[in-house]
Amino acid sequence: MELPKDFVSRTKPLLNDEWEVFEQALQTESPVSIRLNPAKIFPNEKLEILNLAYEPVSWASHAFYLEERPVFTLDPLFHAGCYYVQEASSMYLEQIVNQYIKTPVKCLDLCAAPGGKSTHLLSILPEGSHLTANEVIRSRVSILSENIVKWGYPNVRVTNNDPKDFGRLSESFDVLLIDAPCSGEGMFRKDAKAGREWSINNVQLCAERQKRILADCWNSLKSNGLLIYSTCTYNREENEENIEWICRRLGAEIVEAPKRFWPHRTKGEGFCISILRKTGNSPAANLRPGVSSNKRHARSDNQPQHDSVMSIKPSNDFPCWDVDKSTALNYLRREALINIPSELPKGYVIITYKNHPLGFVKNIGTRANNLYPQGWRIRVL
Repeated sequence: MELPKDFVSRTKPLLNDEWEVFEQALQTESPVSIRLNPAKIFPNEKLEILNLAYEPVSWASHAFYLEERPVFTLDPLFHAGCYYVQEASSMYLEQIVNQYIKTPVKCLDLCAAPGGKSTHLLSILPEGSHLTANEVIRSRVSILSENIVKWGYPNVRVTNNDPKDFGRLSESFDVLLIDAPCSGEGMFRKDAKAGREWSINNVQLCAERQKRILADCWNSLKSNGLLIYSTCTYNREENEENIEWICRRLGAEIVEAPKRFWPHRTKGEGFCISILRKTGNSPAANLRPGVSSNKRHARSDNQPQHDSVMSIKPSNDFPCWDVDKSTALNYLRREALINIPSELPKGYVIITYKNHPLGFVKNIGTRANNLYPQGWRIRVL
């Protein structure tokens, strides 16, 4: 992979004599890592996926590196929300939560899709916390909602709002997480397109966009609340200079200066994260209420909702049909199921794989009508 010349000239001073080692690291394969769902993994359960695990991620509990990248789509337990495939560096969020958040909080993950940090927060925030997982881009909300539902926690809502909408909610959140859209320098190894599209001009555009996002939603953070700000890039404009701008213009103090993850130093991609605290010197704004959330409406025919069966706190009492892997994959492809066990009652039935719920079917005797969400069906044979 040939790096952009301007990127080289700007990044070398950040690494000095480590540059060659960094450059060599970019020629290696990206590590593959997963994070287990502690609310869904049964005690002493050995997931098949863990046969590929060779080392835990040291800064995140229940997280492992895999020796190769399997076809996750063909693992029913992935669809059951038993684990999430996430880049290891970004899991450092857990260390921040463990150190600075000790009591229940209201947290906003502003740029949440596809849901890696949101699902992680649901697992590590103190009990009694509530999370709002927001995605500005409408086309990305569906994958965020899908991953949140599969993770199964009830203390979350998914929204599709502009940062300005949250800025109208005065001091509503104790914690604001902004994993900001960035120039993607830390993704060069993982995504060749990121390298081809990189330019100094794009860095500057991203830095300005990040400032607008921060300014638009700043009022929603409570005084003394925490801002966790992260990017998957290395440059100072999108990291240190923006942190300085937040302190100077919005009223904040640095709790932890930007911490960079480099691929030659850690088993992960490029990442930068910092923590700030909102001070009492934040500027006032004209406020008016109103943030809308994506609401799941009840079906008129009383069909049970898919999110109810995925929940870690199920509120239903339906019979279960534990199926083998082949049948589970047919179910996830949204095919009709046959060879229904004779003892299985007619009506709504929960399909499970290794006792982990996947969703509903309606048993009509000769077959079971598949009720798996249409937009979620897998297309891999």
